[in-house]
Amino acid sequence: MALPNTVVDSTTQELLEAQSHVWNLTFSFINSMCLKSALELGIPDAIHKHNKPITISELADALSIPKSKSHALFRLMRVLVHSKVFAKAGEDAYALTGTSRLLLRDEPLSFSPFALSMVDPVVVDSFHHVTDWLRDDDPSSLSPFFLKNGKTPWEFAGEDEKWNRMFNDGMASDARLLGGVLIEKCKHVFEGLATVVDVAGGTGAVAKAVAEAFPGLKCVVLDLPHVVEGLQGSENLRFVSGDMLHFIPPADAVILKWILHDWSDEECIKILKNCKEAITSSKENCGKVIIVDMVVDLEKQEEKGIETQLYFDVLMMAGPAGKERTEKEWAKLFNNSGFQNYKITPILGLRSVIELFP
Repeated sequence: MALPNTVVDSTTQELLEAQSHVWNLTFSFINSMCLKSALELGIPDAIHKHNKPITISELADALSIPKSKSHALFRLMRVLVHSKVFAKAGEDAYALTGTSRLLLRDEPLSFSPFALSMVDPVVVDSFHHVTDWLRDDDPSSLSPFFLKNGKTPWEFAGEDEKWNRMFNDGMASDARLLGGVLIEKCKHVFEGLATVVDVAGGTGAVAKAVAEAFPGLKCVVLDLPHVVEGLQGSENLRFVSGDMLHFIPPADAVILKWILHDWSDEECIKILKNCKEAITSSKENCGKVIIVDMVVDLEKQEEKGIETQLYFDVLMMAGPAGKERTEKEWAKLFNNSGFQNYKITPILGLRSVIELFP
């Protein structure tokens, strides 16, 4: 008796591979949702507290999950191990990885608040409106977020206390991580400065790192009233309520950490012109703008890095109506804002330090 023909021709194989690719794209959101569940349940913290690899039954007990749901917990962990959030230790136990250690709640540099803020429905729901927004020819409809909510993310945060707190906590977690690396890798950027303004600096995590590293440096954090309300400064750090689109206090340097990617080219030019006025009002042509942002380079970046930068670009499109930029696009912005020179230092992972000189 002849065996069944199991040979699949190349056309059929390509079709099946295409189907698999579409499946993967369709369900890739499940990675984010599994991560969200892990953080909300406190799985990284439970494993860390256990102080050794933990089994599913031990993890279920630690998280107060009913035994009837232990197999569901196993299936959740299987996805998270595949995405390298956790690691298998032997056949039936789980351990932390570098990724999940960064997500511990009590870790000083915990990135958990940022991750949770970015998978919150306030952010994710905007993507359900991308199609309608693309077809909408109303120029006042700035982004899918605006189309859904009738306001910008900043206006929304000013009216929704819960989201304002979650967003600011998320940005602060990123700023704490980046601030330490910035001081360690780029300390020379701040040497010789007497005054610095951290524009749209949120709760001041970057400014605090700079102020601690340079006790003689006077730091100001400028942000909207609902962001800085109630925040306490220190001897060389103070918070100022204001709008960078209208005025930036004079200083030797202005920090724009992950700010310009939130805005259109026209608004960036307005912000940069205000920066130029701030740094030249006290010291003629001696000041600078310190930008921390992505420089998209599709030729030199590794594949995973390109993917992340492209995700961020669409995130900016869907939310605040901003964009990630190539060096050519940055250079055009700087030139149109009246700046003469710039220096890019790609030293912060997917982000770079850009020093901008009048």
